[in-house]
Amino acid sequence: MKHDVRTTLILVAVFLLAQVVGLCIVDQYVSEKIVDPETGKVINVTYSGLPIGLDRPEVEESYSFIYILVAVIIATILILIMIRFKTMKLWKLWFLLAVIVCLTVAFTGFVHQYVAIGLAIILALIKIFKPNFFIHNLTEIFIYGGLAAIFVPIMDVFAAVALLILISLYDMYAVWKSKHMVKMAKFQTESKLFAGLSIPYSLKELFKFRSTGKTKKVNVDEKKTSSKKESKKASKVIKEKGIRTAILGGGDIGFPLIFAGVVMKAYLFWQVLLIPLACAVALFLLLYYAQKEKFYPAMPFISAGCLVGYGLVLLLF
Repeated sequence: MKHDVRTTLILVAVFLLAQVVGLCIVDQYVSEKIVDPETGKVINVTYSGLPIGLDRPEVEESYSFIYILVAVIIATILILIMIRFKTMKLWKLWFLLAVIVCLTVAFTGFVHQYVAIGLAIILALIKIFKPNFFIHNLTEIFIYGGLAAIFVPIMDVFAAVALLILISLYDMYAVWKSKHMVKMAKFQTESKLFAGLSIPYSLKELFKFRSTGKTKKVNVDEKKTSSKKESKKASKVIKEKGIRTAILGGGDIGFPLIFAGVVMKAYLFWQVLLIPLACAVALFLLLYYAQKEKFYPAMPFISAGCLVGYGLVLLLF
């Protein structure tokens, strides 16, 4: 088992909560939904615009997955460049802006956009500069709902399925072959700016964020084995013990949420909940059978959960 039972269940529960909250956010952006009174199925759905002057990309729904995939690849390349040149300030700025935008979109579904902007800025600043596990995971629960509210309206089911398949293949390659996904995860964790869920093994650490051990120099006595030589002081690096955490990448939350949001175009909110439930089961099974200290691409398993959940929706409704 990848993590202990309690931590695994908490991680899966927070993942499921992020899916449900995300679907609520997407639903808040529905300005009109026409339902056939005889079949109970959605005939047409219209979405309201985004706050702070944001516009959704104007692309053909069936080919929108290409646009998103290219954006993911470009973002990955930029992050790898920042890792290579250790441009931590640039990474912080990028991360801060992305969090503010996504949270603003998410909160605007429930409150006035100016209130949403204020809340987004406050939470983003705390998340970046005074991070702790509680604020980190709280914001992550809303961030992907904001992201889904941007992309769901420009996609159809074909594009959503194609995106899941391609992202799953990419995830397998990036984790098992090139291993750059592992490198990116370690970089984000060390910078304390991780895009995704981070659950501490001990709930006492909930308001702390120290996901990796820190290093510091101390003076210690090093004694030579030879009796003729005197002992001398030397500088030695000692690594402090870090807080153990269970993590789940942001893409593993965002992509299944986008898929479920697209399916919700043709079904009611409560009907689509079968998809995040199936994804949660798939994630739990992955974590249950996974080995400690090994990295696994989660998207292939979560994507399978998405498709099983969608199959159940088609079968039952």
